Formats: sequence, structure tokens, C-alpha cells
Amino acid sequence: MILSSQHLRMSLSFTRHLVIALGLGLAMPCVAQQLPVPSTPEERPDIDLYALMSGTCEAVKVDGREFPCKTVAFFHSEKGRAHFTVALDDPNDESHIISFSGINGSRSVQNIYVLPIDRMLLNSKHRPKVDGIPVPAAQSSTGVCRQVGNFAMLKVTSVTCTAKDDAGRAYELKFVSDGTPITLRRVRQTMTNAEHDPYQ
Repeated sequence: MILSSQHLRMSLSFTRHLVIALGLGLAMPCVAQQLPVPSTPEERPDIDLYALMSGTCEAVKVDGREFPCKTVAFFHSEKGRAHFTVALDDPNDESHIISFSGINGSRSVQNIYVLPIDRMLLNSKHRPKVDGIPVPAAQSSTGVCRQVGNFAMLKVTSVTCTAKDDAGRAYELKFVSDGTPITLRRVRQTMTNAEHDPYQ
């Protein structure tokens, strides 16, 4: 997955939709079963930053099925929840997206960010929509993601994620950067706990 300038523009546009979809998913704890309809300030999307990564997905597996990927991105929320999100190159479903989601991510050493996974966010063309955008289902899971790189320098070397959901489905991501600096966007300034913010 090497991003040309045109592909990068398309990915940024696509990522804006991901921000909305993930924000809606984050706002509603029962998103797996219900169509969220944000109506109060507490339910508004709380994504505060995201980063696009350029490189190659050496492996993306969903329940034993392998997929190529279109885009890999990192999302962080005001409340400390983070996601490694993969847009799958699925010819049968242009909305096929998986996110490894967890809280209390931390930097064990300067160049390694570890995120314990407690849920998978699963999106497809069959999901209910809000403003025309499919809203992901949340599936309780266990796993971990490790991102290697120097965040302050906007460089990511690799991302590896493994998780298994409560239904026994396994998910895997192995991403390797092509060396291009990540594209970081702050949606809003927040008072994020620096211990849990990999970009501080």
C-alpha cells in the first residue's frame, strides 16, 4: 500500500468519513446492536487526532480470511480510547473496515506504543447508517497492538495487532511503513493524559 499524492487525497477524504463513523461508534456504548442517534453534547464524536500511515500490509486476516488493505490509520479519542483502523480492499464491500480498539495505551520505551485491545469495531455495507455513513458494530475482544516508531518525528516503522473476539473470530494486522512520515491531523485540542497519548 504505497500512497501516491492522488491516493493520499482520496485516503484523507476517506479518513474524514472514518472519523465520523468511529466518533459515532465511540459515542454510543451499545453500537453493536442499535443505530446511534447523537443528540447531546456527551454523545458527540470525541476523536481528537488521527494519523494516516503509508506502507504495506504484509498480513490482514479476519476470521482466517486474508485481505489486502487500502489504508491504515491511527485514531485517538478525548477519553483515551485509541484505534488502529484498516480499510480492507474487499471487492465485494467497499465499506469493509476493521478497527483494533482499546484504552490505556502506553509507551513502554520511547519508540514502542502498546495498546491493549478490548473490542473490535467491524464495519461493512450491511451496517446501519447515520448521514449515509455505516456505523461500526463493537465486538468484545482481547488482544494487543504494538506500534514501533518515533512519534515526535512522525515516523512509524511497523504496526502489529492480534485479537480474538468473544465469538472466537481471530483478527491480525502486520503493517510495515515505506518510510514516508505519517500524516497527523488534530481534530481538536484536548487535555489528553500524556502517558496515554503516543504523540505527546
